[in-house]
Amino acid sequence: MARWGRWTALGAAAALLATGCGGGSGGSGDGKGRTADVHASAGSPAATGSAAAPPASLTGQKLDWGRCKGAGGSAAPGAEWRCATMRAPLDWSKPDGDTIGIALVRATSRASGDDRAGSLLFNFGGPGGSGVTTLPAFGSMFSSLREHYDLVSWDPRSVGASEGVRCRSDKDVQAAESLDYTPDTPAEERAFFQDATGFGKGCAKAAGPLLAHASTTDTARDMDLMRQVLGDRKTHYFGISYGTELGGVYAHLFPENVGRIVLDAVVDPTADAVGHAQNQARGFQRALDDYLASTGEDPEKGSREIADLLHRLDAEPLPASGGRKLTQTLALTGIVLPLYSEQSWPSLTSALAAAKKGDGAELLALADGYNDRDSSGHYGTSAHSQRVISCLDDRQRPTAEETKRRLAQFEKISPVFGDFLGWDTAGWCHDWPVAGQYDTPEVSAPGAAPILLVGNTGDPATPYEGARRMADELGKGVGVLLTWKGEGHGAYTGGNDCVASTVNAYLLKGTVPKDGKVCS
Repeated sequence: MARWGRWTALGAAAALLATGCGGGSGGSGDGKGRTADVHASAGSPAATGSAAAPPASLTGQKLDWGRCKGAGGSAAPGAEWRCATMRAPLDWSKPDGDTIGIALVRATSRASGDDRAGSLLFNFGGPGGSGVTTLPAFGSMFSSLREHYDLVSWDPRSVGASEGVRCRSDKDVQAAESLDYTPDTPAEERAFFQDATGFGKGCAKAAGPLLAHASTTDTARDMDLMRQVLGDRKTHYFGISYGTELGGVYAHLFPENVGRIVLDAVVDPTADAVGHAQNQARGFQRALDDYLASTGEDPEKGSREIADLLHRLDAEPLPASGGRKLTQTLALTGIVLPLYSEQSWPSLTSALAAAKKGDGAELLALADGYNDRDSSGHYGTSAHSQRVISCLDDRQRPTAEETKRRLAQFEKISPVFGDFLGWDTAGWCHDWPVAGQYDTPEVSAPGAAPILLVGNTGDPATPYEGARRMADELGKGVGVLLTWKGEGHGAYTGGNDCVASTVNAYLLKGTVPKDGKVCS
């Protein structure tokens, strides 16, 4: 599984779909603070570390903005959205070499002159999520920010229109759904790891040289090239879920180019692949406990009943619609999706009740929504891109034996999610064709402008504790933590006026809240 979790590939978009964006001026805590300078000039080179500065042919390129096309069977976005392709080095250690296309989308600011602050970049998570399709779909949630910024997003390398990777066919994806992802026998274990090997080979064939150049670090460098091509002196950025890790890596590489950066649903940068899986087990179990308590059920008893249901499905999947079966893994994914947003909890109640009566159709529909499967059986490719990116990032490769020794610990953390997340640490990047780059990302950013981190105490996919750790890793005076005592993945679009007004004041006016401010 990816460091930030297999279950977060569509998590940010799923959470946005189920929530509205709050506004207004209500709030709690001390609103006094510093002012972030949005117009200060940059002093950082175009790249740092092992990468040389990109040539003028790239930094000075002019983008040809035109009407966007529909993607993945979706209609084209409205006329206010324009799309273009930016050229970036395939290999950032050879910036004068071969290039790849990075697809961008933009809605220009309603402001002009000094009221316009430049571009605000968005990454909605994954890794593997398409910004080109997500930002127009949910742009209304960020409309207040358009009064000051051009709203811009992109498909990171290996995603969607940016050399998107498809590692296997729809038929093979559906066939893999019948595998046991918590293997109980030697035969199931062999099939589990053979499937992982086959997926990696498919990605290597589909991606070619890009497989070794689609890391978070590569994308962070693309972001700084984007800054220059868009004509911005500073990078202003809104990162959600995995997008927070990308933002932290960017701040480390280009601290002097940091403008106003918001990181919402913050990944723990101190956790390796196993540690992150354990964090997620805690987070999803915590969210499930909160859900069960909201229904009047004892969380321990309710979790035990759900675990028993999953064990039964492991032995005998339930019939569902279209002649398909609800397997243990699909049921678990169906349970996960509604936990991303409190507004979706009633759908979980209905689906669990149906499954307990022998009907798996509702949980399967929820799983299909998460797995980006449409009614014709076509699957999206975000999970393919997620694996390409995360397995290039992650150096850790737990073996089957190491994983088995940890399973009891995972199951103690979560009787519902622990077993799956434990096994996934071994299978996700098993026998991957390229080596991973790091155990944990470097996000220290001494000298950077204040970065606003938004942590939600009920976040299942990126548990709250990660926000404080990111603040500490960014460094004193850089990471500023805003806490929301809420539920769901992310906070800004959760409907809380305090969160929305605090973030808007930071992005639109440069008002940095007091570190530790709490919205409830």
